[in-house]
Amino acid sequence: MVPTMFGITIISFLIIHLAPGEPTDKMTDMNPKISAAAKEKMRAMYNLDKPLHIQYGLWLKRFAVLDFGRSFSPDARPVLDKILERMPVTIFINVASLAIILFLSLPIGVLSAIKPNSWFDRGSTLFVFLGFSTPGFWLALLLMILFGVHLGWLPVSGIRSINHDDFTAFGKIIDITRHLLMPILLSSLTSLAFMSRLTRQSMLEVTKQDYITTARSKGCSENSVYYHHALRNALLPLVTVLGLSIPGLIGGSVIFETIFSIPGMGQLFFESVMSRDYPMVMGVLVIGSGLTLIGNLTADVCYGLVDPRIRYE
Repeated sequence: MVPTMFGITIISFLIIHLAPGEPTDKMTDMNPKISAAAKEKMRAMYNLDKPLHIQYGLWLKRFAVLDFGRSFSPDARPVLDKILERMPVTIFINVASLAIILFLSLPIGVLSAIKPNSWFDRGSTLFVFLGFSTPGFWLALLLMILFGVHLGWLPVSGIRSINHDDFTAFGKIIDITRHLLMPILLSSLTSLAFMSRLTRQSMLEVTKQDYITTARSKGCSENSVYYHHALRNALLPLVTVLGLSIPGLIGGSVIFETIFSIPGMGQLFFESVMSRDYPMVMGVLVIGSGLTLIGNLTADVCYGLVDPRIRYE
């Protein structure tokens, strides 16, 4: 994880500096009273006048002590403080999306494998193709128009209402749930479609193995064959892809948090990229990458829980 994170920081630092424009451009271009000398002085204040490798070395030195620097935005607050304010919302959305993906993809995939070519299998196949082919941002706009504008059932922006503080404790939970319902469902849609299909295919392959035939010949019930013998071995590909889906969920947070105006890390990242706030962009990328690496590590640990052969080896 350590060398991988080091490589991520190098690539990210180079890429964000390849984008046209600098943070000082937004501060000076729209102000005709700013002289060229003042602009250069501002560049020197942010160390933008130094070579790129020197800038990276200075950033890496701060990062070694978990200091991401201060934001280039007018408030000049510490990057880590701003990220920690936004992180709980993004983590909650991604954890809720993973829970939906896991608890819905398993039964959908297993039922499709138990009864292949049935009406349920064909319906889930149609759902998979729709989930893959529908752009998330386009579907988000359609659902906002339907449930938010025409029907008025769900709010379309933010995570709480204006009068949120006037609600009871239970009312506050309902209010936040109504605000986050559409972003969470949309965030999990594509992965849910893929995971359910992967579970189906994995189950079909496992049920062709010899030990499944042996279990049936011993008189085991079909429920025992599918849910006790086959499902556990069919989970390995699912655990692998589930860990790899975490980067997609975090990346999707940028889209959905921006569309729904959710104050999370995704929206903060988008705003930072638009304003060329280099310390903030690097901070969000590093923390997001760290969460991704932790997710992959968790998937590796889960292999041993799912497959006893890995524990023995």
